[in-house]
Amino acid sequence: MKIFSKYISKYLLSYIGLILILVVLDIAAFVFTFYNAVSKNFGNSSPQNTLEEVAESSSADGITNDAERMLVSNSLWAMYLNAEGSCNWTVNLPEEIPTEYTIQDIAVFSKGYLKDYPVFVWSDENGLLVIGYPKNSYMKITSNYYPIDIFRKILIFFLGIFVFDLTVLFLAYSYSKVQIGKKTEPIISSITALSEGKCISLNLNGELSEIADSINKAAGIISRQNTARANWISGVSHDIRTPLSMIMGYAERIANDQNACNQIKEQAACISRQSVKIKELVQDLNLVSKLEYEMQPLQKENIRISKLLRSYAIDLINSGLPEIYSLEVVISPGSENSEIDCDAKLIARAVNNLVQNSIHSNPKGCTIILALQITLQAAKEKLLLTIQDDGIGISAEKLEELKNKPHYMESTDDRLDLRHGLGLLLVRQIVNAHNGTMEIESKLGEGYKTDIYFPYTAKP
Repeated sequence: MKIFSKYISKYLLSYIGLILILVVLDIAAFVFTFYNAVSKNFGNSSPQNTLEEVAESSSADGITNDAERMLVSNSLWAMYLNAEGSCNWTVNLPEEIPTEYTIQDIAVFSKGYLKDYPVFVWSDENGLLVIGYPKNSYMKITSNYYPIDIFRKILIFFLGIFVFDLTVLFLAYSYSKVQIGKKTEPIISSITALSEGKCISLNLNGELSEIADSINKAAGIISRQNTARANWISGVSHDIRTPLSMIMGYAERIANDQNACNQIKEQAACISRQSVKIKELVQDLNLVSKLEYEMQPLQKENIRISKLLRSYAIDLINSGLPEIYSLEVVISPGSENSEIDCDAKLIARAVNNLVQNSIHSNPKGCTIILALQITLQAAKEKLLLTIQDDGIGISAEKLEELKNKPHYMESTDDRLDLRHGLGLLLVRQIVNAHNGTMEIESKLGEGYKTDIYFPYTAKP
């Protein structure tokens, strides 16, 4: 956590520094943008100062040449009104501006505009000096005046600053996101691979190197534990074969001994049957372990699944399938010659586990169907292998448990109520090893159905 805190703090400090830099740049941009306007309109050359300067350089009789040139060079006009409202003199006066005014006219324009020209007035004992500025140059509100170009610039300025700051922050966010993604993506991928039991080796430099080292250590520990677990299961499976074979041999001899009584023969036959179950359980346990840790090499070849199903059905019937069970093989015309790259023994093992599950779950008998067809799943062509029966089925609660409750070999939970039995787990692992998917359907009293989808590409 400390490593991640330092890593995140580094980026937070970078963001804070970036924001401070933007604030300084915004202030500098504001000063640069509005310095001239402020100094021009509120400094020495402001309308008020210009009015005072002209007033000092003029009188009721006229205006100096310097003041007149200053007005003309700045596109200003001026006039001097006497007490009767008539012009004593004018400078650069627009044609639309009258030269005679009443007291009411003077009262109106002295507070703002004259023919849309912003005007500024200066009174003395002889009359009224009026200076006019170009239209749309100033906005006058009551007794104050504000340059319109400042209002225009302010709107554009703040809009531009907003867009600029937003763009910089977005680019900084995108850059930091990419950088964080580059450094954390290997960690996330490694953790995901580790959760799937895969071997990993993570190499990182910089602030997150300690995390990479910790993940590598955890991966090493898990790998050694898994190897030890697989070796232990393999060793137990190997060691149990000899005594189990002896038990099965002696049990068979006793069951076939003509001198033994019927009770002893029945007990010996029971021992023999249970020994066979133990042998199959040990084989399943060993195979599950090898598939889980990818220690079981797959002997893949192109196999015609329809042929495999028929061969399996014939072998099962010839081995003495009780009459209360019937077995049907249904091959759709389109899938008769379909082939997939698979391990034939493992596929047959998966089919057998599902068939045996139907047999054991229906002691009063049922019909078992092995079906094969080509179908679409997620808009892709798949080879669908279905094993179903019309037996007693299972409840919705039991079905949910089979789908979601972890097998005891896949869980660290020490509870004893976890799902037992390796048959279905082995089927799942065989299907996964062939990049397939499996779906289970069942209702109480309506049988049990397993659909297995294998990747399939039709031959041209």
